[in-house]
Amino acid sequence: MAVAERLICRSGDLLDGGRGVRFTVHRQGVEQAAFAVRFRGRVFAYLNRCAHVSVELDWQHNEFFDDSKLYLICATHGALYSPENGRCLGGRCNGRGLTPLPVTERDGAIYFTPGEQTP
Repeated sequence: MAVAERLICRSGDLLDGGRGVRFTVHRQGVEQAAFAVRFRGRVFAYLNRCAHVSVELDWQHNEFFDDSKLYLICATHGALYSPENGRCLGGRCNGRGLTPLPVTERDGAIYFTPGEQTP
């Protein structure tokens, strides 16, 4: 049975390269931290877990971008990730990236759409 989509935030809450919005998802039997950001006009969402060590990325609450506003950065050890696909671009990720989550933007709002998620 598909799980219904869930409101994350209003579209205006996410500015390009700005603060993200944290939310939680239920995966593998537990609540897990997640976040959504806007980059180059599109919204992307990921589990809030570094690929190198299982720690949350944000260096301050809802702050996921580095100073250049071009990359997502892990506050713990500086690993850099592509906002567009979660791929690790630098750091000790050993080829692993962020875990993407399905989101949809429509009617001025951003929704987590777990029914579109692949196992």
